[in-house]
Amino acid sequence: MTQSYDHIVVGGGAAGCVAAARLVKAGRRTLLLEAGHSHHHPLLDMPPGIFKMINGSKFMRYHRTEPQAHLDGRVHEISQGNVLGGGTSVNAQVYMRGRSADYEEWDELLRGNNAGVRWNWQAVLPHFTGMEGNNRLGGELHGSEGPLLVSDPGHIDDVSRWFVQAVQGLGLPYNHDFNGPSQRGVGFYQFMNRRGKRSSAAYAFIEPLTNDPKLTLKLNCTVSRLLIENGRVTGVVYSDASGAEHTVHADADVIVSSGALVSPKLLMLSGIGPAEALAGHGISCVADLPGVGENLIDHPEVPIIATANGPYGYFRQGQGWRMIKNGLHFKLFGTGTILSAGVEAGAFVNPADPEGEPTIQAFCVPHVYLDRDILTLVENTYGLTVTTVVVKPKSRGFVRLRSADPKDMPIVSPNLLKHPDDMREMISGQRYFLQVFQTKPLADRVKAIAVPSQDDLSDEAMTKHCKRFVKTNYHPAGTCRMGSDSDRMAVLDAALRVRGIDNLRVADMSACPNINAGNTAAPAMMLGDRCADFIWRRHSAGSSLPTASRRSRLGRYREEITQSLKATIKEERA
Repeated sequence: MTQSYDHIVVGGGAAGCVAAARLVKAGRRTLLLEAGHSHHHPLLDMPPGIFKMINGSKFMRYHRTEPQAHLDGRVHEISQGNVLGGGTSVNAQVYMRGRSADYEEWDELLRGNNAGVRWNWQAVLPHFTGMEGNNRLGGELHGSEGPLLVSDPGHIDDVSRWFVQAVQGLGLPYNHDFNGPSQRGVGFYQFMNRRGKRSSAAYAFIEPLTNDPKLTLKLNCTVSRLLIENGRVTGVVYSDASGAEHTVHADADVIVSSGALVSPKLLMLSGIGPAEALAGHGISCVADLPGVGENLIDHPEVPIIATANGPYGYFRQGQGWRMIKNGLHFKLFGTGTILSAGVEAGAFVNPADPEGEPTIQAFCVPHVYLDRDILTLVENTYGLTVTTVVVKPKSRGFVRLRSADPKDMPIVSPNLLKHPDDMREMISGQRYFLQVFQTKPLADRVKAIAVPSQDDLSDEAMTKHCKRFVKTNYHPAGTCRMGSDSDRMAVLDAALRVRGIDNLRVADMSACPNINAGNTAAPAMMLGDRCADFIWRRHSAGSSLPTASRRSRLGRYREEITQSLKATIKEERA
């Protein structure tokens, strides 16, 4: 007998967990399908535990990029969570929403017959504050009663303090709240944890519903395709851990929340995407949407690494007798290094215009921190890593199908630093923070800067350094983006509905028209919350919003009328 639910959520990441929880609380029978594992693991729970897993773990899925010609053929990896909670179960837990201007930009891009749905700061802020349970901040910009526990760092290493003081020495002001009125400044991040335990989307939103009969959670289940009948999604086909295939149906909306690298893959496997490319894989097209898989955006980061002249930072704190000591300290007293996520301090700065909107975000990591493909390039010793991140990159990549086999990983080409403006901003950020390493009190603890090489800091040498070390900041976005009705490359309308297909929405970072300035876990959860809200309003009080297929037809009709009028005017003028 085929099972049926009110809703099916495909992907239990940051957005999927929130969307499923909201629907269940609204009384809707909801199936949540997650391809990854349970979030219950001691190393996932404790703030710094992921650093022992990030370079190899079943809780991570590693997407190898296509050879990047602009990076001299380099191949690098984009790791994504393979666990309930997605990135929120395996990330560094930094709580960052982006700045209000990000959402005003979204709102402006979506102005175009989107049925009055707004995405400005005023529209999204209540979703952030409603989820937030902040242990220090309140008022209009913060929530203190929400399920997502947001806290100041439980432990701050001296290296982080010296970094903050050195940046202030260069004239950047101290910022006590990067989610406040302004991002600009240097200070300490807030994190999604409390008293030494991670507050992931799984813990915050799904765990409280464990015994709710309206929620059905299935782990290690991979969806291979959406079922589409007469332009309407009716269910999904998935395989369980044993490989057995199952079909389930939904009476109402299906939400795809598999992340910016997998959501477009699932749409394309289901016949939603660029018709010509789908035909090349033998897939019949049910909705010709050329924007599916395009517009891949990610925050590029490049490290500056220095060795220390003393036993500073977190080198070997997770090994041997140090690990035992730190564990006992935490168990006995509830304090110590285990309360740190491994990164405590950071900054937002515009090196070219000190008073302007920040172009660079920095993370201070009190140890030598590299991806596994470049681990051997720097001595593993006492040291410090400052990563510089371009917060509003112009480079765009893509996600494509490798084949029609759901088991195959998608083709991913992020094109990090391909746009010359991104490279220029990255080099500017690197030079700014190289000055920080030479500023007291941090300078007094630096033995030598290992990368970039101090022998040659010319533009050519810095470009070579950035190409060799650039990596993902783990924030892929934009591959199923929202857009106005007249935008042919827009996959979604402003209510997160897939154009041309009814009862199908996408709610994850792939929906973003442009990436936000800063970490993306909180925006992903906001998208899940808004998606559930759209559905709840539709089913509780009726909705004046037309269906996606009708909206698609209306958009084409308006475009045809506009083009006809333009042609008439041109003829009259001639």
